Amino acid sequence: MKQRISDCLGPEMKVMPEVMRQSITTNEYYTLEHLLLRLNQEELVPAYFAYPHRSQPVPCVLYNHSHGGNFVNGKTELLNGADYLQTPSFLDTLIADGYAVGCIDMWGFGERAQGESQLFKRFLLQGKSLWGQRIYDNQQFLTYLLSRKEIDHHAVATIGMSMGGLMSWWLAALDTRIKVVVDIAAQVDYEALIDAGRLDKHGYYYYLPNFLTDWSTGDIQQLIAPRPRLSLVGTVDAGCPIGGVEKLDRHLTKIYTHMGQPDHWQSLRVAGGHEETKEMRRLWRRFLKNQLGK
Repeated sequence: MKQRISDCLGPEMKVMPEVMRQSITTNEYYTLEHLLLRLNQEELVPAYFAYPHRSQPVPCVLYNHSHGGNFVNGKTELLNGADYLQTPSFLDTLIADGYAVGCIDMWGFGERAQGESQLFKRFLLQGKSLWGQRIYDNQQFLTYLLSRKEIDHHAVATIGMSMGGLMSWWLAALDTRIKVVVDIAAQVDYEALIDAGRLDKHGYYYYLPNFLTDWSTGDIQQLIAPRPRLSLVGTVDAGCPIGGVEKLDRHLTKIYTHMGQPDHWQSLRVAGGHEETKEMRRLWRRFLKNQLGK
C-alpha cells in the first residue's frame, strides 16, 4: 500500500544526504548548526540542527514548520516562532526538555522561497507533486539526522502545526523510523473538507490527483498505528471540520484497539482556533515526555 501511495505522490528525487556547508553556534545550553544539505537531485536544502550539551545521545524531534502564507519564515519558525504559536520558541522549549531538534526549509520557503504556485504547476506538469517532494525531502533529512551521534536513533518524534502538522502525520505514515507523532491543527479529512465546503482552508499544495478514488484520509493515518500519536485541534478551527475529526477518531480508535495499543492514540479538541494554545503546549510536552522518556 505504501508503494501505491508513493505513486500518487509522484516520483521522488531523493539522493543520499550530504552536508555541503555548515556553520556552528554554541551557547551555554546547546549547539545550533546551520546546514546546507543535498537531499534531492535539484537544489540544496537549508536546515537547522540543535542539540543540548549531554554526554549521552538524546531523543530527537523533527520539527515541521507551518505555512501561514509566510514564505520568508520557513525553518526560522523553529527559532523565532509565529503569532499563532506559543512562546518560548519550539527550539528553546524542546532543548529545555532535553531533546535534539532539526528543521528544514521545505520547498518554496525560507532560503528556498521561489514561488509556491510555480513549483506546484511545474511539478504537476512533470508528473510529480509539490506535497510529495516536500515529504521526500523530510525523509532524507531524517536519514541525515539518524546519522548523527548526538541522537538516540530509537527515540525520534515529529511535530508541527497546520502544514507542519499535516507533514508530521504523513511523514510518520510513510516512514516507520518516526516513533512518536504530534500534530497540531492538522487533523484534516479530505472528504470532510468537501462536505463542509472548506477546501480553500488549505493551500493547493496539499491536493493530490485522484487521491479519493483509491484511498481515504483514514487509510493513510492508520499506517501510523500502533505508534504513539497525539492530535490536537481547536474547537473553532475552521480548517479541521469537526465531522472529519470525529470520523478519523472513531476509525483510529478501532485500529489502535484492534492492535492492542488503545492508549497510543489520543485525539483531543481544546478551546481555540487555528493555533497552538497554552493548553496544547502543555499537552504535547507531557505527551513527548511520556513517550520519549525525558
